[in-house]
Amino acid sequence: MITLPLKQMTQAEKLMALEAIWEDLSRNEGAFESPAWHLKELAATEERVKAGKEQFVDWEQAKKELRDQFE
Repeated sequence: MITLPLKQMTQAEKLMALEAIWEDLSRNEGAFESPAWHLKELAATEERVKAGKEQFVDWEQAKKELRDQFE
């Protein structure tokens, strides 16, 4: 088991760790099966998009905004 010193890490360091883990996991995305609830949630999101009730932010912009907020 790997233990991170979360209480000693800054918010920015925690976000960077999350990003590194996600990047590593996404390299082999075919190895994971989405849970059934995920399909339902995607359908609900699609309906909100069609109704004009959902807004999206570019992933790079979202990461920048989070980093700016927590640094």
